[in-house]
Amino acid sequence: MIELTADRAGTAPARQNLFVATILVGSFLLFLIQPMAARFALPVVGGAPNVWNSAMLVFQLLLLGGYLYSHAIARQPMRRQVVLHLALLVAAALTLPIALAELPPAAPGWEALWVPGLFLLSIGPVFFMLSSQASLMQRWFAASPDAGDPYVLYGASNLGSFGGLIAYPLLFEPTMPLAVQSLLWSAGFAALIAMVALAGWSRWNAGTDFQEYVSPDDREREAPAVTPRLLALWIALAAVPSGLMLSTTTLLTTDVMAAPMLWVIPLGLYLLSYTVAFSEEGTLAEHLSTIAPITLLFVGALALSPAGQASMEIALAMAALLFLVAVALHKRLFDLRPDPRHLTLFYLMTATGGALGGIFSALVAPVVFDWIYEHAILLIAAAMLLRPIELPFVSAFWRRGGWLPVAAGALLLALAAWLAYELSLAAVYGLNARVAGFIGLIAVIGIIAGSQRWLYVAVLALLMLGHLGWSTIQSSIDGQRARSYFGAYHIENSADGELRYLTHGTTLHGQQFIDPDRATDPTSYYGSTSGVGIAMRHAAPDARVGVVGLGVGTLACYRKPDQRWTFFEIDRQVVAFSEAGAFTFLSDCTPDARIVIGDARIALNDQPADSFDLLAIDAFSSDAIPVHLLTQEAFAIYGDALSADGLLLVHVSNRYLDLAPMVAALARRGGWHGAMRMDTDDLGPGMTPSLWIALTRDNESHNRLIEDSEAEWSQLPPPSEQAWTDDNASILPLIRW
Repeated sequence: MIELTADRAGTAPARQNLFVATILVGSFLLFLIQPMAARFALPVVGGAPNVWNSAMLVFQLLLLGGYLYSHAIARQPMRRQVVLHLALLVAAALTLPIALAELPPAAPGWEALWVPGLFLLSIGPVFFMLSSQASLMQRWFAASPDAGDPYVLYGASNLGSFGGLIAYPLLFEPTMPLAVQSLLWSAGFAALIAMVALAGWSRWNAGTDFQEYVSPDDREREAPAVTPRLLALWIALAAVPSGLMLSTTTLLTTDVMAAPMLWVIPLGLYLLSYTVAFSEEGTLAEHLSTIAPITLLFVGALALSPAGQASMEIALAMAALLFLVAVALHKRLFDLRPDPRHLTLFYLMTATGGALGGIFSALVAPVVFDWIYEHAILLIAAAMLLRPIELPFVSAFWRRGGWLPVAAGALLLALAAWLAYELSLAAVYGLNARVAGFIGLIAVIGIIAGSQRWLYVAVLALLMLGHLGWSTIQSSIDGQRARSYFGAYHIENSADGELRYLTHGTTLHGQQFIDPDRATDPTSYYGSTSGVGIAMRHAAPDARVGVVGLGVGTLACYRKPDQRWTFFEIDRQVVAFSEAGAFTFLSDCTPDARIVIGDARIALNDQPADSFDLLAIDAFSSDAIPVHLLTQEAFAIYGDALSADGLLLVHVSNRYLDLAPMVAALARRGGWHGAMRMDTDDLGPGMTPSLWIALTRDNESHNRLIEDSEAEWSQLPPPSEQAWTDDNASILPLIRW
């Protein structure tokens, strides 16, 4: 290591601390603005899981642009770098405070481009400049001959990024209005400009050519030559974890909710993986890299299962797998780092890989695939890039060459294929003990074959196919799956052939009897004894009825001849299922109903006052809830759209969140009278338990609904302490732990 001279020994640590602090603050702001900007946008763009993926795509592209700018400016004389960078930071500050750009609503089907455009125009300048901070500050830091290893500061950068991510859902979102959040963030950006100015002043007399730093471990390590092959490997090692981060986010938010708390979990783990991997000591990263390929066999087996994330435990296992794989791949990336003269090129290639992974998961996959196949593809790609599993004696056997290892590999592959076939039969029939046993046996084969990359990858693929993977692919081949910007859907018939299902994620979206004589019978959460069924049956013969969330259209068959019905549906694909005849509730019962495509909150806000006598809110795709439909502002819109004695029905059935206390809090804040109907007893064929809340601002209408109903209604539960608003909507108090 380069030793400090006597006159520099006192100043170098202080300057190093200045650069560390500048990088930490910049990274903190960079990753604080990501969930903040997405939170700003939720009332406008809705709660689809892909909204966050679209935001992440923009962030990754801007990050790539920032690294490209950093790489280009680093070639300039130091004083010119300082002046230009400070000037651009000040110019970006002129776009503050943070606010959404005013754009016309997205045309149906163009959300995948409109949402990124919104984020780009809203925070593009400040995000672009922040994206260049970490690599440029490391370059400035390394410009001094007494500086240490600049790559270690990348770990500090990601630590600051993780702090920003965690601070938002735990501190900023629950306690501060969006306007206050924006002002505080803007003040932080101003402080950062001052810190950059001090950092630039400390390097004012530095040249662009600097002595190469040699860390203790680099004395035994020769930095690799920068070749096209190495550039491609850097990109691949960065792209796979980036894509996995987004595909894991899709798995988590599809069945729970689109909200900052769940957005930041995969991204936070992804950032932490950089902090662990980019460490000179590296012991923890080595241990985790050893565990990663073994964990991939067991958890990756669920990647093609249609119910792979159907429980919180499995979803968390997927998140843990993301962290392990990301650490292992980023550790390889760190081990392949060049000398500091190529630092900005290294980070440019890393950012390029991150952007390509984001483009694949957020832009290409939803268009090309009809299910979340990108997750399995990225796990296979990870298996191809991970370091081989090293076992005593076994690894040496595989490397000895000759026909014996080849024959042994073929035999193991044949055995794994047979076990995968048996696994597929056990999985179809729900024999859980046999499923676990077969997964274990195949995984052991994968571990034994771990030093033979091709064999390891083949065994992992067989595990995925055996654990319901082939069933998933067959459903796609048979045309039973569809995917849009708002989710992945699956149509299938029940085993007895009586019902046709529509599932979204892992949650039943609706079902219909195939028998024509029963095709108009209510099913699922909408039976005659459910809260919404009771309200529909008691609605006036000429009532104006609005339904937010079409599903398969089950509620349509409660229509009375003189009633006027309007359906609000954000996803054109859902409407297409009914138009194509997969489900016939609409064509059988409300062929003249008005269908409004687009976000219901925006559409209802455009409706004249007193447009409906009954409004049913059932837009919760899968178990993921669009938070912007459960805020004080949203309930104010519902109240304006309803008549004075109108009835609001809210569907709050959910596996993971207890939403009833929140609706009770919103009712109290808005002056609504409410009652709750839990329909769980004596359910007939095709029915599922449901929980509906009926609200009205007219006390007489409320009493009449309760008194005239033959079913039992209960009082609302104690309300949550804080009702959700567009500014504050924390899910923590509502989680079913």
